[in-house]
Formats: sequence, C-alpha cells, structure tokens
Amino acid sequence: MTKEMADDVEYHEEFVTNPRGLRLFTCGWLPASSSPKALIFLCHGYGMEVSGFMKACGVELATAGYGVFGIDYEGHGKSMGARCYIQKFEHLVDDCDRFFKSICELGEYRDKSRFLYGESMGGAVALLLHRKDPTFWDGAVLVAPMCKISEKVKPHPLVVTLLTQVEEIIPKWKIVPTKDVIDSAFKDPIKREKIRKNKLIYQDKPRLKTALELLRTSISVEQSLSQVSMPFFILHGEADTVTDPEVSRALYERAASADKTIKLYPGMWHGLTAGEPDHNVHLVFSDIVAWLDRRSHRQDRASMTPPAACTDSAAAAAADSPVSPEPPRQGAAGGFLCGLTGRANPQQCRM
Repeated sequence: MTKEMADDVEYHEEFVTNPRGLRLFTCGWLPASSSPKALIFLCHGYGMEVSGFMKACGVELATAGYGVFGIDYEGHGKSMGARCYIQKFEHLVDDCDRFFKSICELGEYRDKSRFLYGESMGGAVALLLHRKDPTFWDGAVLVAPMCKISEKVKPHPLVVTLLTQVEEIIPKWKIVPTKDVIDSAFKDPIKREKIRKNKLIYQDKPRLKTALELLRTSISVEQSLSQVSMPFFILHGEADTVTDPEVSRALYERAASADKTIKLYPGMWHGLTAGEPDHNVHLVFSDIVAWLDRRSHRQDRASMTPPAACTDSAAAAAADSPVSPEPPRQGAAGGFLCGLTGRANPQQCRM
C-alpha cells in the first residue's frame, strides 16, 4: 500500500484482484487528524478514473471529515483489462460491491454511515449497487447520473438488433460514432485541457459491446427507477448536453425514496465538480457536504431515520446562490452512449 499526506488529508492506494484475475486499482482519502464521520464510495464515469480526475472530489470530502474510497473499473484508469471495454456491466457493479463492502467490514468502519457517490455512468453503477442490496447503503449523491436513455436519442430497435447480431463477432471494435464529449462536458477551458492531457482517461471511440452494454444498462435502470428507496441527492447542470436533466427529473419523480432531493444549476454544464469555474465548483461541493452532514452525524446505523421532508432545505436554500450565466449552446452530437442527448436548448426544471 502506498500512502501520502498533504493538507491534513491522508491518501493511500493499492491494487486488489477480482475473481476474473484482473488487478484493479483502488485508492482513498481520509481526514488525517480524526476518524471519518461517514464513508463515501466513488463511482466514476465512462472512460474516467478516480486517482486523478476525481482527486479534487476525494480531497474536498476528506477535508470535510469523510472517508472517501474509489476504484478504477476493469479496463479503466490504472486497472487491468482492455481499455474501456465493458464485456458485462454487472462485472463493474460486482467489483465495486466487493471492494466497497470490504472497507465497510473493517472494524473501525462498521458503525459508520456509508454513502455512494456516482457521476454520469457512475450514477448507474450506484443505483445498481443499491438494487443489489437495497438496505445496505445510507444514501447516494448522484451527479448528472446516467439512469435512462433520453427519448431524443433512443436508437431505433432495428439498429440495436443489427448491432446485437455482430457484437460477439467484433465486440471490441471502435465503431460507435460520437463527438468529443470533453468539449461538451467541461466549461472551463483550462480545466478542459488538463482533463484532455490525462492519459488515464479514455478518449477514443466507444467499443461496440461497451455501447450496447451501456444501452442495456440504461434501459434496465430506467425500468426499476420506482424501486429506488434510499435517500439521494441529484445534482445536474441545466446547460448539460451530455446527460439530459430531464432524465434526473424522471428519477426524482419515480423513486420511492421518502428522502430525495434534486437541484438543477442554471448555466452549468455536465462536469459540475471538475469542469466549472472555481466558484461554481465550490457551490456544488458546499451543497453536497451540507446534504451529507445532515445524514451522517448518527453513529448508530440501526437507529438512522431520514429527515421528514422530501427535499433538502439546505440545498433548496442554496438555489439562490449565484452561478455564472451561460448562453444557450449547441448540444453534443446525438448518440445513446452514456445518455448523450444532443439537446440545443436546456429546459428549466428547478425544484
């Protein structure tokens, strides 16, 4: 295990081996001078990774007193496997489930509240982890989650049938057309170029089977939105052209959770925590920490009860905070990968 210390945050990383014999990269951030008040488990997006791209997230939350843990999915980041090839989406979910629970079972963490944190495709991973074990998780933060396919870009059934017929013949072929999502996801040009230079982030065309697995997963998650029962906080930029804010609204409206919150940020894009100007990023993290703080102060997990209100007053109050205005943009090219929407005019749906 490798350990580092900086800014009162302890960082560590190590590799674990999954049942398929692949070494997967894991890492974590802990408050250096105190026991974490709760545990947060990071589920990264398609093509992304945790140690670099989600470093700011880990440091921010650890500085706020949380223990934060992440894993690079098979084929992503520093983990083994064909680059960004998803043979079965359930493999990603199972690997996360196994690693996250191994942390929760450690003696010093057994009584800690545990939360999932999913960005984009990671939102689908978080929801499937919840579906796999509905009573295990105390809540989830979902940032621009992939939880259904936008009706605007749902592929024709004949196209899906054709691709399905050849997916076992050419599963790894990079044949799915899509424009550069980085340009559409991250607003700040300096941060955008830093992300583009991250060699651990996959920036090639999606592979055929990967795209079909994401499509199937999105459909499966959409069909079970009403089964979501854990507390959750959805955050989504209203100017997001990568995942449709209306998709997040569908999750909010259909979920059975008694404790659910949604906040849409005017003018913000897809990369809320990594691609916005600093003052916007600070606002987003402030909202996340406020939501977590209200739900993580209890030490006895068995006695935990959700707040009475269905929407979080702290997040609702933060809706009046200033954000940078953004003129309407042209949407990204239409495609079904990761919920690409190709929307030109974001609709208003603040709650």
